[in-house]
Amino acid sequence: MNYKEVFKDKIVDAGHAMHHIKAGDRIAMSDFCAEPLHLVEALAERARQLDGIEIVTGGNIGPEPHLDPGMEKYVRFNCLCAVPKSRKAIAECRADFTPCYFHEWPQLLAPDGPLPLDVALLQLSPPDENGDCSFGVSVDFTALLPKLAKTTIAQINSRMPEVPGAKINLKDVDWVVPWDEPIVELESVAAGEIETQISRYVASLVPDGATLQIGRGKLPDQVMNLLQDKNDLGIHSEMISNGVMDLINKGVVTNKYKKIKPGKTVAGFVAGDQTFYEWVDHNPAIELMTIDFVNDPYVIGQNPQVVSINSAIEVDLTGQVVAETIGTRQFTGIGGFTDFVRGARRSKGGKTIVTFASTTSNGKHSRIVPFINPGASVSATRFDVDYIVTEYGIAQLWGKSNRERIEALIEIAHPDFRDGIKDYAKETKLLW
Repeated sequence: MNYKEVFKDKIVDAGHAMHHIKAGDRIAMSDFCAEPLHLVEALAERARQLDGIEIVTGGNIGPEPHLDPGMEKYVRFNCLCAVPKSRKAIAECRADFTPCYFHEWPQLLAPDGPLPLDVALLQLSPPDENGDCSFGVSVDFTALLPKLAKTTIAQINSRMPEVPGAKINLKDVDWVVPWDEPIVELESVAAGEIETQISRYVASLVPDGATLQIGRGKLPDQVMNLLQDKNDLGIHSEMISNGVMDLINKGVVTNKYKKIKPGKTVAGFVAGDQTFYEWVDHNPAIELMTIDFVNDPYVIGQNPQVVSINSAIEVDLTGQVVAETIGTRQFTGIGGFTDFVRGARRSKGGKTIVTFASTTSNGKHSRIVPFINPGASVSATRFDVDYIVTEYGIAQLWGKSNRERIEALIEIAHPDFRDGIKDYAKETKLLW
């Protein structure tokens, strides 16, 4: 359809659209790789003309001009998932962080929630003959924003892939800004020896017919590479990336045994490179759904043999896991970590797997620690996790006493730190 003719009364440039944002407004936007970069740039310009706005959003990875030093005079940035630029702003007291489970983000921004929303900024694919647009690479909480906000402004980008899932009709958008630009990409990074060894251990814990939740990065991508010999795997995950594409193309992922959306790979958003975006475009094997469904532990747990695979920052000797902070410093957000840990615990035959290299990147500190850093946030309790995996092996925790857990964790700690950890455990009567 010629949407520019049908919806000509709604079509404006970005500068005009931003004039509908007023001082005191709270704004959220399409997140992760769907961030509407053209609108974000215009928003930063508009913010300088106003006496304070608030932006509440997730793990956006674009240029983020509203996070530049000095912009805190105009913008209160409230982050739900820290990434490098927002992490720096939080550390420098130029931005806030609000803890919230990913599946509860829509409740947070609801009219009766603690952060009611005024304006939604979206990036959409061009409409079909009925005026329906795809939310593209990010549905998660993005598809719910128009229902939560008083005003919706959408950037229409012909480069946005139409990923099967939630749609919105342009009649439900207040202002439309046509603007084409590249979609944010996440390039693959080759795994090193440590990630490869950890991935071998993780792959050994994945049975045929399992339903996987797995993230993005060197280690998750390498795990996917090592699952080529599995059969009839399913995917129900907050996100999917290039590794899932390869497993679906090779018939390893069939989603045959899933109870929720059998035959479909279900996710909240996708993130990858241009080849991956071309593959998900109109791909009937994929369905993107809102995060209040995808990440609901009750929904997750209805699938059989759910295997949640997540990374962490440190774990103490009882199995408490820290996945989002380094001491008091916010490093990332909880994302789907706890949602899927709890969902996997509900699942018949489910497993929760937490992975990390045995030491920090400089090798100076063990990531298996006698006690977690002061001020750190516990992401999973000692009751939640089945397996901890480092490059030195697998520690099974569930069903083990505190003493047995400590012994298992010492075995997979870096050899340089094992004696020190053991001495502490004996001094404190955790071992005898």
